[in-house]
Amino acid sequence: MTLRIAAPSGGGVDMDTRLDGPLGKRAAEALAARLDLHTVGDLLRHYPRRYVDRGKLSDISGLEIGEHVTVVAKVEKATLRDMRSRRGKLLNVVIRDDKGGRLSCTFFNGYKVSHVLTPGVRALFSGKVGVFQSQLQLTHPEFEPLEEGEDVRPFVSVYPAVDKLNSWDIARCVRQVLDQLDDPTDPLPEDIRRREKLPELGRALRRIHLPETEADHHAARARLVWDEALGVQLALALRRRHATERPGTASPPRAGGLLDAFDARLPFALTDGQRAVGTEIAADLARETPMNRLVQGDVGAGKTVVALRAMLQVVDSGRQAAMLAPTEVLAAQHARSLRSLLGPLGRAGELDGAEEATRITLLTGSLGTAARRQAMLDVQSGAAGIVVGTHALIQDKVGFADLGLVVVDEQHRFGVEQRDALRGRGERTPHMLVMTATPIPRTVAMTVYGDLEVSALTELPRGRSPISTTVVPAGEKPAWLERVWQRIREEVADGHQVYVVCPRVGGDPAKADDGDLFEGELVDLDDPDPDVGGGAGSDDGARRPPLAVLEVAPKLAEGPLAGLRLGILHGKLPADEKDATMRAFEAGEIDVLVATTVIEVGVDVPNSTGMVILDADRFGLSQLHQLRGRVGRGEAPGVCLLVTDVPAGTTARERLDAIASTTDGFELARLDLELRREGDVLGAVQSGKRSTLKLLSLLRHETVIEKARVYATDIVDHDPDLAGHPGLRTLARQVVGDEEQAEFLSKV
Repeated sequence: MTLRIAAPSGGGVDMDTRLDGPLGKRAAEALAARLDLHTVGDLLRHYPRRYVDRGKLSDISGLEIGEHVTVVAKVEKATLRDMRSRRGKLLNVVIRDDKGGRLSCTFFNGYKVSHVLTPGVRALFSGKVGVFQSQLQLTHPEFEPLEEGEDVRPFVSVYPAVDKLNSWDIARCVRQVLDQLDDPTDPLPEDIRRREKLPELGRALRRIHLPETEADHHAARARLVWDEALGVQLALALRRRHATERPGTASPPRAGGLLDAFDARLPFALTDGQRAVGTEIAADLARETPMNRLVQGDVGAGKTVVALRAMLQVVDSGRQAAMLAPTEVLAAQHARSLRSLLGPLGRAGELDGAEEATRITLLTGSLGTAARRQAMLDVQSGAAGIVVGTHALIQDKVGFADLGLVVVDEQHRFGVEQRDALRGRGERTPHMLVMTATPIPRTVAMTVYGDLEVSALTELPRGRSPISTTVVPAGEKPAWLERVWQRIREEVADGHQVYVVCPRVGGDPAKADDGDLFEGELVDLDDPDPDVGGGAGSDDGARRPPLAVLEVAPKLAEGPLAGLRLGILHGKLPADEKDATMRAFEAGEIDVLVATTVIEVGVDVPNSTGMVILDADRFGLSQLHQLRGRVGRGEAPGVCLLVTDVPAGTTARERLDAIASTTDGFELARLDLELRREGDVLGAVQSGKRSTLKLLSLLRHETVIEKARVYATDIVDHDPDLAGHPGLRTLARQVVGDEEQAEFLSKV
C-alpha cells in the first residue's frame, strides 16, 4: 500500500505542529498508529538508518556483471508467480531506461512490492549486477518510486519502517514536511554551536534527511548527537540540583566513637582504594549539602566495609543509617555480615554488647507480626542505629527517628523513584550512598548515573584467591559435562562447597508468567537477536526451555552427585526457608547449593570454591561476572564452569569466551556494552515509555558526553530554572519523559 499524502497546506509549520496539518488525516493516522509519530518534530527526529549512495547513474546498456549500479527506469512489465522450491511469491520486473536499455529485477518477497512496481511506474533501482540464464539482472535491489519530473538526488535515505509503511512513504512525508517547515528556534546557545563548529538545527534536520554529500549527513548527525547528549546531561544536572535543594544532615567524624573502635578491631588492613574512597565519603558526610555518591567496585572489592564505615560515622553523630537491598536473601546476608564485622559493637542492649554499641535491625516484608512490630519500634524510636531491609523500608508507614544516610546496594535493581523515596522524609535530606558491584564504563556512569558523584574501587583486598573460568560446550562435547560433575565431587571431597546455578525456578514455561519462573536479569531470553539466548544453536529458533532448579536438583541427587548433601534456594521460597538454607550452607551443612540468581550478589561463603552455571548463555556478561564472584572468597582458589549447548561462532559463545578470558569486571562491562543494544542502557536515564535518544552512542561519543556534562553543569549553575534557555528546557523534558516521574523538573 502506498501512503496517500494530502497536498501541501501552503502555510508554514513548526516542530510542534500536528502531522495532519501538513500531511493530511490519513497519512498522519498511519504514522501515529505504526510509528508513534504525532508531530512534525517526531517525524523529523525519525532519522534515516542508512543511506544508499547513488553515485553516477548508469545506462542499462553499459552494465557489467559484479558492479554496483544505480539506474532510473520505468517498469515495463511485472509478473508475480509462486516460487517453485518454497512457499511465497516471486516478482519479476522488467525495467527500461530513457535510452531503451532493458533489465530484469527479481524480488523474493514479491507480494509486498507488487502493488508498487506496476507498469508505468518510474523509480530508482540500486543493486549489484548478476546473471541468470545468460541475462543480466538485479536481485532484490533497493528502489524508490519517483514522482513525475522529480529530480534524482545523490543519496537515498532509508528509514526504519514497519509493515504497510515503507521507507519511501516515510521519505515522501519527510520531504513534504521539510518543504513547509519554518526554521525552528535553535535550542543550542550560539556560543556552544560556534565553539563546537555545529550547524544550526534547521540545516541539520534538512541535511540528515536530504544530504547532498557525505559531509552533509556527517555534520548533521554530529549536531543532532549534541542535542541528545546535552539534553541528557541537562536533565541530570537539574536532578543533581534538585537533590541539594533541601539541606542535608551534617555528620562530621567524631574522635573516639564507634568508627574509631571499629577500625581498631578490624582484622585486616584497608586497601589504598578503600581509604581514599572513605576519605571522600567522610568529607561529604561532614557537609550540609546532601551527598549523592556512587561507589562502584568489582566483585569482592570491599564495598561493604566502605559502606559500614560511612554508616558508623553517621551513627556517631546521633543519627540513623538505612541500607536498602534488592532481595530478602541479600538483606538478611547484609544484616549478618554487618553484625559479624561489628561484633560487640553491633549488639547494643545485649549482655556482651560494647558500651558504645549500636543496634542492627532487619526489616523485610515477610517478617512475622511480632517481629515486624518490634523492628518498627526500634526504627521509629532510634534504638536501631543501622536498619537493613528491602523495599519494605520505602513504605510510608516506616518512620525513622533521625535518618542521616541511605545506602542503596545494587543500584541497577532500583529505579530513581525507589532510590529517592527514603530521602523525601523529614525536613532534611539524608545523604545518599549508592553501591554497585556491576562495573560501569566511565561514559555509562556519566550518562546513566550522571546525577551522582562516582568513586571506584579498582583493587581487591589482600587474601582473595584467583578464579579460573572454563566454557563447557556440552552440546559439542558431552563427555565434558560428565567431567563437570566429577570436578564438583573433587571440590567437596577436599572439604569445600559448590553452587549450581540455573536460570529458572521450575514449572511449565508455556503455562506461567516469567515472573513465576525466572529470576535475575536473563537478558538474552528477551533478545530478538537469533544469535543469542533462546534462538542460539538452532536453525529454526526453537530451543528447549531453560534448565530449572526444581528439575535439576533431584536429577543431580539421584545421578552424578548422589550421596552429597544438596540444598535448594530460589526467590519463590518462603523467607524463613531461604534464611535457613543460607545459614545451613554458611555452616557447611550443605555441600552443593542448587540455586537461581538469588545468590548473585552479597552472598559471602569463604568455603565455597566451585560454581557450575547451567545454560550460561542465557545470562548477560555482567551477571555471569557477579555470579562467578561468589567463589574464591577464601584461601582456596575458585573454579567457575560455564555450561552451554550453543555452538561456537555465535554471539552467545563470544560472550562466554570473553568472560572466560578475563576477571577484570571493568573490561567485561565495556565489552558487554559493545555486544548489547545501547538503547536499553540509555533507556535507564528516561522515565517515559518511548526513547527520544536515537543517535547517541555511549562508546563512540565519549568526548561529546564529557563536554556536554561540563556545559550542562555550567548552564544550570547560572540558570537554575532554565528560564533563559526555553529550548534547552524542552530538550531536558524530552529526555526525562513522563512528567509524573520527573518531579524535579516541575519548577522548570
